[in-house]
Amino acid sequence: MRVRALTHPPGPLLFAKHALALPKTWEREGGEEGRNAPLSRFLGEGPGVRADIITANMTGKLILLTGATGYVGGRLAPRLLEAGYRVRCLVRDPARLDGRPWRKQVEVVGGDALDPRVLADAMRGVSVAYYLIHGMQGGKVNAERDLQVARNFAAAADEAGIERIIYLGELVDPAGDLSPYLRARHETGYLLRYSKVPVTEIRAGMIVGSGSVLFEMVRFIAERQPLLVCPSWFFSEAQPIAIRDVLAYLVAALETPESVNRVIEVGGPTRLTYADMLLEYAKERDLKRRLIRTPFYAPRLSAYWVHMVTPIHWRVVAPLIEGLRARLIVRDDAARKIFPQIKPIDFRTAVHLALNRVQRDNVETSWMDALVIAQGDVKPYVFTVEEGMFVERRQVLLDLSPETVFRAYTGIGGARGWMYMDWSWVIRGWLDKAIGGVGLRRGRRHPDEIRTGESLDFWRVEAVEQNRLLRLRAEMMVPGKAWLEFISEPQDGKTLFTVCAYFEPRGLPGFLYWYAMWPFHKFIFDGLTRRLASRARVLAH
Repeated sequence: MRVRALTHPPGPLLFAKHALALPKTWEREGGEEGRNAPLSRFLGEGPGVRADIITANMTGKLILLTGATGYVGGRLAPRLLEAGYRVRCLVRDPARLDGRPWRKQVEVVGGDALDPRVLADAMRGVSVAYYLIHGMQGGKVNAERDLQVARNFAAAADEAGIERIIYLGELVDPAGDLSPYLRARHETGYLLRYSKVPVTEIRAGMIVGSGSVLFEMVRFIAERQPLLVCPSWFFSEAQPIAIRDVLAYLVAALETPESVNRVIEVGGPTRLTYADMLLEYAKERDLKRRLIRTPFYAPRLSAYWVHMVTPIHWRVVAPLIEGLRARLIVRDDAARKIFPQIKPIDFRTAVHLALNRVQRDNVETSWMDALVIAQGDVKPYVFTVEEGMFVERRQVLLDLSPETVFRAYTGIGGARGWMYMDWSWVIRGWLDKAIGGVGLRRGRRHPDEIRTGESLDFWRVEAVEQNRLLRLRAEMMVPGKAWLEFISEPQDGKTLFTVCAYFEPRGLPGFLYWYAMWPFHKFIFDGLTRRLASRARVLAH
């Protein structure tokens, strides 16, 4: 087999700019307009693109769900549908819902919750709105932005005549020394409650479930560290709660009048320190672990340590650690009285269920679904191939179907690795971790299934077109923007398999980076193309 490498020499390519723009309203269920087109089609972003509204035919009360691309929201949507409600999702990037099994059953409004016009569109005809907008942007607490979103949301809900807002907050001790993150969550609830719209605020403890930050943090530390030197936050009391119980409370609140205008604290049946959680996990896995207690708090140093030994970025875990300076426990038993039918499961049972899902490759949503990366917050945008962008392209004609080739390249990464010179990808991941990047250890949610918006090692899945295209956006630390694109197109009864690497340099460091990496890329991407072609042949048989 000979790989035809259309590799441009280290230097910028000059492309003519095209004025093809995304339409203002576009259907995601039909053709592959806009986001899923290959970069080589030179898509340009048109001005004035507003909220995209995609309508589904369902009956029943209409519910607005924010945060549908997040950990909790992505699991709440199908449960609301199962309960017989119509669901409308407000998300910044509608493409990130592609691949969800319930996608075609919901309406979608695309836009920023800071924009009152987007909120007005999203709330038209809605009965109840779920406020699951997170108080972190790119891993950084941005309290003022979060509070402004809450003000806008409350005002829009009042204008639209919404019956109620259901807000998922976090357990806090208002009299304690709150971290900036927890204070922002607490003040968000305050702003919503003191608006003109009735509010149910459910304050949950740290959530335990397959793919949750807490579970992944406990899992990786307990699996890899037989001896732990523990800072003082390891011994602060918390009341973790299973994701299934959080979802049960959120759904039950819809039909429980007693929950209106109430702050309801929910947690698991037992109070545990973080050290207790590690030891409980170790018992479930039949591991022996020893803990050495120290008097030091050291939240930032602890966050960096977690960053290096787990897939979780330090910016993601820092608010969790900072919150453990206070006792995050339930102080009011209103939940037991208002929702007597819900019996929260204990931490050990929650861990057992989460491990079963991980082992069966059945993780529904993950903390990695959120757009939290080393570079900060990433807003949705449409890419253009333009002047000054470097491109490496390799092509090979395969006597296989596009479906088989698609299966081959959508299975890369995670435990399967990167097919060729895998050690070099591992080294690149460690270097990225060392300078504050996300690293390679995030893996993938499922070994074969892939969907837009989720993470894949140090990439983010930017677009998936069934049997035709996969585009990944780099989230590792690079001086510019980078993409890796795989395309399988039918050609004379065969399949033309194309691998494209795109790089948009940022200043002189970006150009120097490309020149330095180009010789290595030649070997790595040549080998990657050959190995993927070989994998496709194996899959065909």
